[in-house]
Amino acid sequence: MRKSMLTMLSIVMLALTLAACGGNDKNNGGTGNGGQSAPTASNGEAGGDEIGGTITFLTNRTDMIDKEYVDYAKRFKEKYPNAEVKFEAVTDLDKTTKIRIASGEFPDVVLIPTIPNSELSNYFAPLDDLGLNDRIFFRDYKAYDGKVYGISAGATTTGIVYNKKAFADAGITEIPTTLDEFYAAAEKLKANGVVPLASNFKDQWPLYPWASEVPSSIAGNANLNNERVDTDAPYQLDNPYGQALTIIRTMFEKGYLEPDVNSTNWEQSKKDVASGKFAMYMLGNWVIPQVADSGTTSDNVGFFPFPYDNSGKVNVMLAPDWGYGVNKDSKNLATAKAFVKWMLEESGFDAFAGFIPVLKDKEAQVPQLAEFNSFNPTYIEALSDNETATEIVNKAQITKEAVVQEFVLTKDPQSVLDKYNAAWAKAKSAVVK
Repeated sequence: MRKSMLTMLSIVMLALTLAACGGNDKNNGGTGNGGQSAPTASNGEAGGDEIGGTITFLTNRTDMIDKEYVDYAKRFKEKYPNAEVKFEAVTDLDKTTKIRIASGEFPDVVLIPTIPNSELSNYFAPLDDLGLNDRIFFRDYKAYDGKVYGISAGATTTGIVYNKKAFADAGITEIPTTLDEFYAAAEKLKANGVVPLASNFKDQWPLYPWASEVPSSIAGNANLNNERVDTDAPYQLDNPYGQALTIIRTMFEKGYLEPDVNSTNWEQSKKDVASGKFAMYMLGNWVIPQVADSGTTSDNVGFFPFPYDNSGKVNVMLAPDWGYGVNKDSKNLATAKAFVKWMLEESGFDAFAGFIPVLKDKEAQVPQLAEFNSFNPTYIEALSDNETATEIVNKAQITKEAVVQEFVLTKDPQSVLDKYNAAWAKAKSAVVK
């Protein structure tokens, strides 16, 4: 796996070099369908004559409804005239999808929620017959017992997405490579009347890097979340979790987040970063084209690794995004599988979403990755949470973004860690015998 990821990075770097030259500026149970799996030709291409019926895709991209998804539906039908795809978007994807699959009634194609991989076959059909297994990164991401049940929509790395003009207007002439320099840059932005960092605190989900990617980067350990099962108190002020949480708390205390963090709005924030009213996001490369499409140009949007300490060196996580999964009981299983394959190969969603493609033979289309890689970050391949860790988290009902919210707003951050350590220890004692 690691060897393949090193290959991936080489491909990405080559693609970036070419892009720089070219100047890219864009953004086990019933199977349904008569018991058939997706028909494939020798090259893995789904057979056009046998693909038909209507399927629904459950997505988190609310912004694409009535826009890009209209074009996707049209183009998919052009390839498969007897088929039709519909799109349903939700904001709380993980929670909503878990509820839907637990009910036994869920759409034909979904983005697989955070459930143990050992449970995948209960709900999803294997995708090994699509002819993609040897072409994809993160093959083991949503796999179990030798079968692939989910394929990532793309790969991401997390860092600071910023408005270049806002930086220049505030007199920031060099990109910060230490935490002190990052705070200093935020102070200059604040003094210039700009909100330094768009946290989208109220929406909660955009806070995920502070509870996952940043701690793992600080630790230089992709297995950090899984190692929590070795302790009853994984959350400490002086360990990577506490260090990451303290940074975002410091940003709040210094006035570097939105003036009222309890009334933030995700869609509006993209326009505000694009206009320079807000200067930065701490998110993945996937948000870059969304910012560019919200009122600015791609060349005004930059991307650099987040300097979480003063060493001048930085680790960054390279991680799969949500994985496409097909409902094993879909009435149009072949069509659902064909849609997943089409999304990966032909839709253009990875480029639109700012992803590093999950297909090894596709080139990255995000020019800002060249700037990001110029800081020579050390990439760490992300690992999925193992079954024990996932079961403990679910039993303890720990939502990592809620931990961030409580830690930032409380007068006593240690009490928040104590609360979640107690919940963790109780759940662990029930799970680990």
